[in-house]
Amino acid sequence: MKKMGKSKQGMVILAIMVVLLAAACGNNGQPAASSGQTGDGSAPEPSFYATSVFLGDSITEGLSYHDVLDVENVLAGAGKTAHIALETGDVDELVSRMPEHVYIQLGSDDILWPTDDPVAYSLSHYAQLIEEIHKQLPDASITLLSVTPVTAEAEEAEPRYGNIAEYNERLKALAAEKQVEFIDLSPLVADHADLYDTDGIHFQAEFYPLLLGYLQESSNLPQRVK
Repeated sequence: MKKMGKSKQGMVILAIMVVLLAAACGNNGQPAASSGQTGDGSAPEPSFYATSVFLGDSITEGLSYHDVLDVENVLAGAGKTAHIALETGDVDELVSRMPEHVYIQLGSDDILWPTDDPVAYSLSHYAQLIEEIHKQLPDASITLLSVTPVTAEAEEAEPRYGNIAEYNERLKALAAEKQVEFIDLSPLVADHADLYDTDGIHFQAEFYPLLLGYLQESSNLPQRVK
């Protein structure tokens, strides 16, 4: 039998990890199905984000899954980690879309990575991801979004979610080091705990317009044309 090369072995391992992480994060990695109307009118016009791309995992994927943003403004998928984003060509895809602004929300799956120190492991790849985006898209601004907290029930079922607070503190420090923006989503989630999906990890459709409005209000970047 012909031996598999190291690069192919690595891709196979990553593919397996995507499947395992997607299953581990609930809902088979898919965003929560809508349980009602989308939004309450408080979100900015979608055109505000016309030149932005959101890079992330299944939580970010909810933006396009619930038709809050167009698919060309979302580059996300179940089980995605910073390492997987680097290895599967997400930076090249970003370059092809030529965004002026990149929002990154990764970490929910990273902290489940089976290694001795998943936080350090994730942030080392997160740093590489930021550097590569800066290199390929030097004029694009970058905003890191904190990992959203999970419910007490979800943390009891998966104790590794107890590392979210530590992860976010170190992610904030990384943002300062790389001179990119960081926005903490914890206050938004705390104000809308009723919008968790049944898994206590993902969110209902109504959460996403609120998220976009919160980002617009919280950003310190130069104001874009609305």
